[in-house]
Amino acid sequence: MESISKRVNSLSPSATIAMNQKSRDLQAKGINVINLSVGEPDFFTPDHIKDAAKKAIDDNFSFYPPVPGYPDLKKAVAEKFKRENNLDYSPDQIIVSCGAKHSLANAMLSLIDKDDEVIVPAPYWVSYLEQVKLCEGVPVVIEAKFDANFKITAGQLQSAITPKTKALLLCSPSNPSGAVYSRSELRSLADVLVKYPRIFIISDEIYEHINFIGGHETIAQFAEMKDRTILINGVSKAYAMTGWRIGYMAAPLWLVKACDKLQGQTTTGATTIAQKAASAALTGDQTCVTEMNKAFKRRKELVVKLVAEIPGIKVYDPDGAFYVFPKVDSYYGRKFNGTPVNNSTEMCLYLLEQAHIATVPGDAFGDDACIRISFATSDDKLVEAMKRMKEALIALK
Repeated sequence: MESISKRVNSLSPSATIAMNQKSRDLQAKGINVINLSVGEPDFFTPDHIKDAAKKAIDDNFSFYPPVPGYPDLKKAVAEKFKRENNLDYSPDQIIVSCGAKHSLANAMLSLIDKDDEVIVPAPYWVSYLEQVKLCEGVPVVIEAKFDANFKITAGQLQSAITPKTKALLLCSPSNPSGAVYSRSELRSLADVLVKYPRIFIISDEIYEHINFIGGHETIAQFAEMKDRTILINGVSKAYAMTGWRIGYMAAPLWLVKACDKLQGQTTTGATTIAQKAASAALTGDQTCVTEMNKAFKRRKELVVKLVAEIPGIKVYDPDGAFYVFPKVDSYYGRKFNGTPVNNSTEMCLYLLEQAHIATVPGDAFGDDACIRISFATSDDKLVEAMKRMKEALIALK
């Protein structure tokens, strides 16, 4: 007899994972699918990081690690924040988890109670709303419009705040839009938040190093915000280490202790070998990060150009991350062989079945007018994928 909890039944499956699986299923049948749905670099983990993992195996790092992470890794994270963000954290204010998603879940579960409201700008990453729901909190969605470069304003933030507001969830650079908040834009949001000391900021900065405008800004840089900000980051995107599953959080000590307690009853510590690899990533030569970022910038320019050439499509030129989030709703209501395409989900299924390219519906990110395209793959595949996409869209009548 099935008896699944209401908690789990309330969750929606990840659209990103679902589209990735559909792509794999078609590939298994021998169909040449170009997968632009998955949010991971196509590069291999740099050799000096892999060497550190091999050494850790040889050095017998095969026993349980401390729940919050090895001291050397926490020290490396604290030094990263000082070096790159001019933020002072002690290693005790750092906790290492099994990916940035795990760090987010720890923060949410440790902070959000039943009926607490969490402000979430849309478009948002697919797991944000589900994690708020898992905590029995209430997501309050603010629409960050295409014409506003997918960024919310101070006025929108002010209007969304109620006596029940517990947190604001920011993501910059953004998944899925690639929007990046400037220092002045963050300052304007901070000027609103300073009036509400009970509100915390959960700042997802996992795409920090995939930035095409020269520098990363964080809301934690403002003195009155730092002790209210929970910084979420990790090694997955910057160092091509998605499968290693290492994320980390910097936060007030009381929250880190709460997350330590929670993690001690769920996963315990992150994988020992992956922690040693992550330490090498943070303390070693950063040339690999720079070179990958150059490739992403080149690919971004290529995809934006190709998408912009498709009739009826509007595309925002992203400042960071490795996604474009074009508006495709001008094609809604059209048909292919009598079958209509009326929304982003039907659009992505059409592109998968007819053009054999995998994308993700914008509905999963809170904007049904758009679809998400990852450009974290080779130039040749991107050119071919955009050719297929253009031909498939023109075929809609």
